[in-house]
Amino acid sequence: MFKSERLEKLTLISPRTFAVSWAVLLPLIAWAGWGWASPLQALALVAVGLMAWTLFEYAMHRYLFHLDSKVKAVRWLVFLIHGNHHDSPNDPMRGLMPLPVSIGVGLLVWAGCEAALGMAGTWAFLGFMTGYVIYDAVHYACHQFPMRGRIGAMLKRHHMRHHYVDDEGNFAISAIFWDRVFGSRITSLKR
Repeated sequence: MFKSERLEKLTLISPRTFAVSWAVLLPLIAWAGWGWASPLQALALVAVGLMAWTLFEYAMHRYLFHLDSKVKAVRWLVFLIHGNHHDSPNDPMRGLMPLPVSIGVGLLVWAGCEAALGMAGTWAFLGFMTGYVIYDAVHYACHQFPMRGRIGAMLKRHHMRHHYVDDEGNFAISAIFWDRVFGSRITSLKR
């Protein structure tokens, strides 16, 4: 994607690096929130953050990742963010969001959670980032693994229809009920 090898490396992440990074980062987020909310409040805030993630995931995929613009720079940015994934959907090194992007966006979300809820907002941020990790893992699995179980097969079928039937539908990855709610569910196997 880039002529610079250094920039190119920033666009790639292995599944192992992803798993190890988030296995460390998620507990660190919980540690940062420790003591700022009661256990029940913390649990409720995690649930709120998780639900907020599912809506964010849907909206970002539908409205930003598939943004149609006449402005060349915007088209390039959309391609950089997501279009390259549609060009090469099964590339195992581009199936997960690179850490510089996910950590950068995550820090902005954390700041927003703390601005809205004080330090207890760290728990909502934990839910949000847990949702992100689930989403990215499910998305990667949809492209790299057979996913034969009932739920896995349903998630994979839903996402593969986005790629191979109609990229103007099935925007949700981990919370596919949003496509029903917002009327963007693909029900047909034909284009």
